[in-house]
Amino acid sequence: MVDRLANSEANSKRIAVVESCFGTAGQPLAIPGRVLIGEGVLTKLCRKKPKARQFFLFNDILVYGNIVIQKKKYNKQHIIPLESVTIDTVADEGDLRNGWLIKTPTKSFAVYAATATEKSEWMSHISKCVSDLLEKSGKSPTGEHAAVWVPDSEASVCMRCQKVKFTPVSRRHHCRKCGFVVCGPCSEKKFLLPSQSSKPVRVCEFCYDQLSTGATLPVRSNSYGLLPPSSKFGSNVSDDEDEDDSRTSKFSRVYMLTAKSFSDVLRVQA
Repeated sequence: MVDRLANSEANSKRIAVVESCFGTAGQPLAIPGRVLIGEGVLTKLCRKKPKARQFFLFNDILVYGNIVIQKKKYNKQHIIPLESVTIDTVADEGDLRNGWLIKTPTKSFAVYAATATEKSEWMSHISKCVSDLLEKSGKSPTGEHAAVWVPDSEASVCMRCQKVKFTPVSRRHHCRKCGFVVCGPCSEKKFLLPSQSSKPVRVCEFCYDQLSTGATLPVRSNSYGLLPPSSKFGSNVSDDEDEDDSRTSKFSRVYMLTAKSFSDVLRVQA
């Protein structure tokens, strides 16, 4: 079905609308074989707080951006190749419900849908697109992923030394390898992580020592006592350095991506 729609006029028009919403600051999205599968608003867990972001699922990429005017204008376009994506569900915790992780070698973060049905549809269609791409290319799923950053609000003290209290003077930093919130003295060193940057990036002392010796880094969890036991995020937290904007909310309604709406998109374009 998707292959048949690739060159349809309806699909071309829908992609053109998305391009126009991002304007000249966005990258061109129309290429041969690309199909817009669905779109909607998801709440992305960012470094400082949850923020509404517009997401577009294509058969080969996932695109998202800041909402300036809903359905009319978006900025700060991000494009994620689906071949490198792995997704994992996030357990419901308090107000943070219907979430999952989007993990890639360069960046990983959590998003939340308005309902369990919408979460299921998003995850199902992303998984199907990734599976189809890997099958066509003959490639294996990506094994390495960037750490999901712990939000600033989850750490009042350094998560490594457990001593330095964060203040306007003693700033928070994030280790690019484990995602922990750490103090300056605990993250003075840098290490080259090719999947994330062409230049050495900030890492905590613990990760630096492990990386330097070639030791295998443990999976982040409460098991080795470095995450607060009360943390509602644990290893399922995501973060990102998007700038603050005025359109923030705990959750934002997803406008598409129910089973019916996905089917309708394909039916309209057929």
